[in-house]
Amino acid sequence: MNIVNMMWAGGTPYMSIHKVHRQVLSNAGADARISNWLLLGSGLCCGLGSTREWHMPARALKGRHLWRLLRPWLRMRLRKALAEARAEVVLLDGIGVARLVLPLLQSIPGVRAKVLFHGKTRLNGSDIRLLRMLPAERLSIAAVSNTLAESLERDLGRPVQTLRMALDPLAFAAPLLSRDAARQALQLPQAPGVMLGAVGRLVESKGFEMLVEAFAKASALQPGLQLAIIGEGPQHAALQRRIGALGLAGRVHLRGYREDMQQLYRAFDWLLVPSRSEGLGLVVQEAVMADVPVVCSDLQVFREQLRDTGGYLPIADQAAWAEAIERCAALSPSAVAAQQRHALAPEQAWQAFCTGSQSLLRS
Repeated sequence: MNIVNMMWAGGTPYMSIHKVHRQVLSNAGADARISNWLLLGSGLCCGLGSTREWHMPARALKGRHLWRLLRPWLRMRLRKALAEARAEVVLLDGIGVARLVLPLLQSIPGVRAKVLFHGKTRLNGSDIRLLRMLPAERLSIAAVSNTLAESLERDLGRPVQTLRMALDPLAFAAPLLSRDAARQALQLPQAPGVMLGAVGRLVESKGFEMLVEAFAKASALQPGLQLAIIGEGPQHAALQRRIGALGLAGRVHLRGYREDMQQLYRAFDWLLVPSRSEGLGLVVQEAVMADVPVVCSDLQVFREQLRDTGGYLPIADQAAWAEAIERCAALSPSAVAAQQRHALAPEQAWQAFCTGSQSLLRS
């Protein structure tokens, strides 16, 4: 089976999306031949198989203004390449890629499309018509959480498969570093006290600017607290300035993007996830599988994973987060982590994900 995995873009900002596609494709079967196509950028993260970088004009891909006139030319190139690759299945990264590729498939009858949604997307009327255009035997739609799948089903009026991302527990656990080794790798203090962690892109939707303010309030009452934020993005400079202005330079640590972050969760006593929105929030799973308890925003995608064991807080509620951070100094991390791992049920989740991935690619 020839599979073309067509991604919007490559590079570290898209690491989590590429990770999901890699996990899906790892269940394609021994007879699968996988090609990865990046429409924008370079540097495929976590890819299986060969990689082709298209370097398409971003404005043409988005189809705005006069740039939409280039779309027929882009589709002609893709149609020729799909024929040369003898593609049987195309795995498409969300609606952006689907807008470009699905119109082609009416003239390529032998190709089946699988559109995988990673987060809440505002679909317009033309998107809905596009996703209804092909019959079910030629187009499958999946989403990385049940919450997202139900939302898409309501919008589209057609079935959407829930393919909740999961990780192989044995493969995940093997490279995990100990607490001391992980802190050393991140250049974090080894002193006694509670080390809080936050992981993700430094963008507004992750809520890190609010988290720093909440930490400032909590740490005034709990001087043993430390906070490490792992990730990179456009808010880095602003966060750094605010940390300095609050006098937290020795207690809040920005450590940038780490490709090996999966190995390093045990550097933290607690993981804080103050996101305003998430398609899935893979860091929640990763932390719990590393036996690190999670405090997170009250989002349905997190409740879907942790059920009644999550420390759920109102979105962007600085006072509530400050109180929760204070409580982290008094609670037992290991007891909470054990409850959350039981709720996550990673072994069962992994088996369900493998079965679902095979079904998506083979149907």
